[in-house]
Amino acid sequence: MSEKFWFLKNCSVFEQLEPEELRRLEIQARMRVFTRRSPIYLPADEAASVLLLVSGRAKICSFTEDGKQAILAFIEPGELFGELSVFTGGEREEYAEAIEKSEVMLLPRQDIERLLESHPQVTLGITKLIGLRRKRIERRLKYLLFRSNRDRLVHLLLELAEQYGTATPEGLWIRIQLSHQDLANIIGSTRETVTLLLGELQNEGLLQVARRKIVIRDLAGLNRAVGKVSPSTPRSKMVPEECP
Repeated sequence: MSEKFWFLKNCSVFEQLEPEELRRLEIQARMRVFTRRSPIYLPADEAASVLLLVSGRAKICSFTEDGKQAILAFIEPGELFGELSVFTGGEREEYAEAIEKSEVMLLPRQDIERLLESHPQVTLGITKLIGLRRKRIERRLKYLLFRSNRDRLVHLLLELAEQYGTATPEGLWIRIQLSHQDLANIIGSTRETVTLLLGELQNEGLLQVARRKIVIRDLAGLNRAVGKVSPSTPRSKMVPEECP
């Protein structure tokens, strides 16, 4: 079994395809490696392919009218992205950037279109993916409206804990490494404000903050800070391990 075949088989969107279909897709797929902080695709690039992140981590971004970066989504290994090209074609509107060194598989749009026409489970899988990302963006936008910078940051930390939280002896470690500027870009604030607020939350005993590492010390307290009831068990990965 080739590496490309294995990566396709382990993508949730394609896992129900027959081996023959996977091989057809494998033949047309191309592999590319992107260094940290390099663009994977840019606005106005031709949307000629759907992408599968094989390793590393990426983010989907757009620019506001005043030139600030807005982070829309993070992409983890095994996830498809750039999937809107299947439905819209033409030029891309957002851009994707490698957060760390990343390997990406490029799947020609016409091959994905063929699968959509003949395999309802692929159509359903991509539709669910689009719906999940839209739900996350809409939820984040709801938190951004009429809320203070502190509330927006706390809501974001809770969202990241749900997606990337891992139980450690110190608390709930958010595995994804984000700079203060990254956090500011997500909540529509400034790096200086985020740094100040993280310091406040740490002084209150809710967080432990280090360089590109955040551990939630008091999940229930963080939920109470924005009027939420803390779930008994976060839906994030809860396998005890040591923070790096």
